[in-house]
Amino acid sequence: MSADTDTAAAAVVVPARRTASPWVLMYHSVAEFTDPAEDPYGITVTPRALEAQLLWLRSRGLRGVSVGELLRARAAGRAAGLVGLTFDDGYTDFLTHALPLLGRHDCTATLFVLPGRLGVDNVWDPLGPRKSLLTAEGIREVAAAGQEIGSHGLLHQDLTAAGDDVLQQELRGSRDLLRELTGTLPEGFCYPYGHLDARVVAATRAAGYGYACAIDPGRLAGPHALPRTHVSQADAGARLRVKQVRHQVRELRRVVLP
Repeated sequence: MSADTDTAAAAVVVPARRTASPWVLMYHSVAEFTDPAEDPYGITVTPRALEAQLLWLRSRGLRGVSVGELLRARAAGRAAGLVGLTFDDGYTDFLTHALPLLGRHDCTATLFVLPGRLGVDNVWDPLGPRKSLLTAEGIREVAAAGQEIGSHGLLHQDLTAAGDDVLQQELRGSRDLLRELTGTLPEGFCYPYGHLDARVVAATRAAGYGYACAIDPGRLAGPHALPRTHVSQADAGARLRVKQVRHQVRELRRVVLP
């Protein structure tokens, strides 16, 4: 075997360089509530809490943007000071409560919606209060306001338990429906419940999505399994800082360790 062949063979087995994932915050619903029993899954923040969190980001020289905007900025070397903002499920209260606050603080966000459940409610949360989901008109209004629309699948199903046909409908079917609804193919996907495995990640990539959001994807982390930090009503400045540092440490370990 020649030296050139040796070099080529060695190049084949060199692992790709891992890069740290950006800091992406995960929200769901923005609504008024007073009793923690009204929010058993911890998915709701009040408008006042959301505004305080956006102000905290600003006080640290950070600005919240959609994931698509964040990733494009990273590719261009312009992501310093940007943090991803995501809102799962597509609740009506995004339009009424979150959108005005995002505009006030010059932020954008990615709203992951369920085109198979337009105008109904969060039936997948049996213990939580019923929260209405955006209609097609509401989603178009959010998109027209400059926010990114991504897919959360059709029906909020655990994709790791779905057969191949259902998986394709959830991925490709939801993407096609959102193109019909907004006129634009969504770039991003979000795994319902944060559940994913290697099969689901590969299918998401093959379905044409440029990126996908998870929660804690472990060794699957990458552009199609971006980790996110859950933000709750209790997350004031000190707690957010702890979560920011935790993300940084986790990503450092993931990039450096074999």
